Amino acid sequence: MSFRARLTLFFVLIVIVPMLSVAIVLFRLISDNETGKADASVAARQRAAINLYTDARRRADRAIRVVGTDEALAAALRSGDKAAAQARAETLLKTRPARRVVLTGGSITLDQGSKDAVAPSARDLVGQGAQRFGRLEVSVTLAGEYARQVRRIAGADVVVTERGRTLASTLPPQDDVSLPAPGHPHDVTVNGHDYRAVAFEAAGFLGQRIRVVLLNADASRRDAIARSRLLVGGILLGFLVLAMTFAVAVSRSLQSQIGSFLLAARRIASGDFSTEVTTSGHDEFAELGNEFNKMSHQLESRLEDLRQERARLQTSLRRIGQTFASNLDRDALLEIVLRTAVDGLDATGGRASARPEAERALQEVARTGRLDGHLDVIRAAEAQALLSSTGSEASEGEVHALAQPLLGTERGELVGLLSIARAQPFTDRDRELLAYLAGTAGISLQNVGLHEAVQRQAVTDELTGLYNHRRFQEAMVDEVERARRFGQPMSLVMLDIDNFKTINDNFGHQQGDRVLAEVARVLRDSSREIDAPARYGGEELAVVLPGTDIEGAYQLAERMRQGIARLEMATADNGPITVTASFGVASLPQSAGDPRTLLAAADAALYEAKRGGKNKTVRAPGRV
Repeated sequence: MSFRARLTLFFVLIVIVPMLSVAIVLFRLISDNETGKADASVAARQRAAINLYTDARRRADRAIRVVGTDEALAAALRSGDKAAAQARAETLLKTRPARRVVLTGGSITLDQGSKDAVAPSARDLVGQGAQRFGRLEVSVTLAGEYARQVRRIAGADVVVTERGRTLASTLPPQDDVSLPAPGHPHDVTVNGHDYRAVAFEAAGFLGQRIRVVLLNADASRRDAIARSRLLVGGILLGFLVLAMTFAVAVSRSLQSQIGSFLLAARRIASGDFSTEVTTSGHDEFAELGNEFNKMSHQLESRLEDLRQERARLQTSLRRIGQTFASNLDRDALLEIVLRTAVDGLDATGGRASARPEAERALQEVARTGRLDGHLDVIRAAEAQALLSSTGSEASEGEVHALAQPLLGTERGELVGLLSIARAQPFTDRDRELLAYLAGTAGISLQNVGLHEAVQRQAVTDELTGLYNHRRFQEAMVDEVERARRFGQPMSLVMLDIDNFKTINDNFGHQQGDRVLAEVARVLRDSSREIDAPARYGGEELAVVLPGTDIEGAYQLAERMRQGIARLEMATADNGPITVTASFGVASLPQSAGDPRTLLAAADAALYEAKRGGKNKTVRAPGRV
């Protein structure tokens, strides 16, 4: 949307819309005010009509007392002479001010006079013994008389109805018109004329209700509303013209000033920082122009700094990438990645986990920052990330955690997990950065795993899974040197499987390989984490025992010998194979002083065990 369109919208919102709202409210108030006046006038006329109806009933009260005490009528009623009663009632209508007489109940029913009579008075007829034998109703007023009286006194037209039948009306004859029910005033149209009408109901003969509708001409009210609205509309229109004139002047001035800013901004965008905005006066636009010029100069001076910083950043990123790609220390690599993520995303803290081997569970290898109170939400994010194999978030109160799995390129297997937490929610940019770091770290961790696998293959015997001869020699040299440096003992156990050639000859080389593998398993299960079990050559095995004297080595060798003796391996035809082994044990410094003599001492003890009957352990003698 252009600036001119925004100014127009602004003008519409703060001037035209409020003025329209004010006009609507004022027009509504004018209408309500005039309607209120009309309703008050109609209500006053209604009260007058009610009073006139009440007055007619009072006059009927006086007439009913005369009729009710007439002896001739009473005698006819007591005797049950209907003809005499009817004749007397007609005489009373002619000689008394009565318009209608109705007698109900008892043995005689009479209804004499005009059916258009209204405002009746009623009383019960009581005979001897105070027993009611009928009800008498008398009216002295006709509906037409009542309507003309109301028209004359209240100044309003009147329509009197009973059960939908018009009894009297001061209006010219009209078509069927829907007259209002009793209640609040309503607008009605009769014969093309508008009226403000109100209705009330009063008692009639025989329990019927008489409806009286008063109609007040509505032309004066509508004229008053039109005049008032015209006056208010003229005032608002004049104000609108003034506001539009002022808005046009202000809009042109603003567009001119903003146009100069826009031209300067476009030149700066094209790289021309020498452009300055011309300013005049001391208003806010002048201050804005001065600040704009200052900004232009600062941009020019900082642009070069940004170019240099970008070059340094690219160099740093390349260095980090090279470090990730070449680092073969899993823990150090993850610590670098974690610190980079925490610093780069302004996190409170974080932790990194890795899977040393494919079949093992994740283990935490690095942690940085403060994680107090954050571990629950971090665990929740990590659980989601492990389920989805994608970056996942979790929040708890004001703590937000982001976890990203580290996936290798080979089959997308999980090699680690990176998690951070902070008080602010994470943005898309944060997620992209953590995903980038995790992706690079995942590849690096996979490289570490591949390197470790290659290293293991280089030092491991394929058949037994023990260290090979080369790694055994290295371990011997390293542990002898460490024992000398720290003044600690170390021992060597040598063993040879008894009658191994016979096993190969009788059962085949495949069965011999099974025997070697099972014996190697016993050695692994019996060794400590720091021990180095190895295949020395053929059926001869060895175990390097750091920090162990000759007695400890002898006890370990005995446990291994007994474990091997318990092995029984089934064959297809010749029954199970029973395996035994002979052991020789030597220790530094008791038996030897260097790797070569230590190996010779253990080997000599081994052959002493062989010559002594096999399946036994022999200690090497001490040095002389």
